[in-house]
Amino acid sequence: MTETPSSSTISTKLERVAKLARQAPGLAFTTLAHHLDLEWLREAHRRTRKDGAVGVDGQRAEDYARDLEANLRSLLDRAKSGTYRAPPVRRVHIPKGSDPTRTRPLGIPTFEDKVLQSAVMMLLEAIYEQDFLDCSYGFRPGRSAHQALKAVDDTLWAMGGGWVLEIDIERFFDALGVEHLRAMLRQRVRDGVILRLIDKWLHAGVFEAGAVTHPDAGTPQGGVISPLLANVYLHEVLDRWFHEQVVPRLRGRAHLIRYADDAVLVFSDEQDVGGQENPPKFDPLGRRRVGDDPRGGGGVESGLVAHG
Repeated sequence: MTETPSSSTISTKLERVAKLARQAPGLAFTTLAHHLDLEWLREAHRRTRKDGAVGVDGQRAEDYARDLEANLRSLLDRAKSGTYRAPPVRRVHIPKGSDPTRTRPLGIPTFEDKVLQSAVMMLLEAIYEQDFLDCSYGFRPGRSAHQALKAVDDTLWAMGGGWVLEIDIERFFDALGVEHLRAMLRQRVRDGVILRLIDKWLHAGVFEAGAVTHPDAGTPQGGVISPLLANVYLHEVLDRWFHEQVVPRLRGRAHLIRYADDAVLVFSDEQDVGGQENPPKFDPLGRRRVGDDPRGGGGVESGLVAHG
């Protein structure tokens, strides 16, 4: 993506938001939508992938760009006035892992919806990047799956070996508790325009097999803003919980490394995860089964492996 002169202006504004979020970790932002102007939407359009699959309206990036200024003006007016209607995402199923019988659903928004999601995500990312813990690596700027794997390796080397518990939250994006996510967001964001847009995306519906459905839970996997919303949720129910509630109760050292809805927990003491004759101090399938949590989330798949 080629930067434009306005890119540096937007970056300066984002840094101001980030600085305020960093200096005031308990602050709830009540005025954010004033940042959304034509210049902001142009930058959001610049950052939006132009080669992605089309949404329910069939519009391609080049179609939208033919009358870009008018389209962005219309989008801005609708977003600010509250008349923007989030279109349903087009659901497709793609293979999951190496098992050809397993698939995961992917929701494809329209191109215009991607632009607006990108514009809002830029604001939210500036705030939440100041809150997220170092243990989180998925869908964050400057972080990658390779860094997460290296963190696991470095942790095991530093411990001289240990016990590794691997966790995969099944159907997390489909089962995420929307009401609880909304409450989590309001701890940091109370701008009505921004919250209304997020609500519209959460309730936009799914187009599949010629029909539109409106699930009661979840955020469509594939949306531009969905990974950030998932990180906000898991930051509260997994990352903070593990560090603040679990680690102080353990006999030995423990570390969490998370990439989106997959996590690896490394323990130095076998008793903390349940030895042959000792009840575990940490048991994701019992004391912390996400699927049994009223806040939502899918069931937990886990496996325990000794390293060292």
